[in-house]
Amino acid sequence: MNIRLTVIASVVCAATLALGGCASNPSSAQIGTGVGAVVGGVAGNAVFGGTLGTVGGAAAGALVGNDLGKDRDQAKPRR
Repeated sequence: MNIRLTVIASVVCAATLALGGCASNPSSAQIGTGVGAVVGGVAGNAVFGGTLGTVGGAAAGALVGNDLGKDRDQAKPRR
């Protein structure tokens, strides 16, 4: 029963942290990082194949997407 309580507490803590991350709107840099990672992973797998191509493409895509998102954040007028 002690293990069950530990598992339940861990799940509750993880869910609380995950939902806390959704408390505000994401910036363009965060969106760009996520989209870039997905697109880069798909492209890396298509071009190079295998796990290394997918991970490498995702990393490169995340870097490019983050930079593009930061540029877009800086171009937006502040409210």
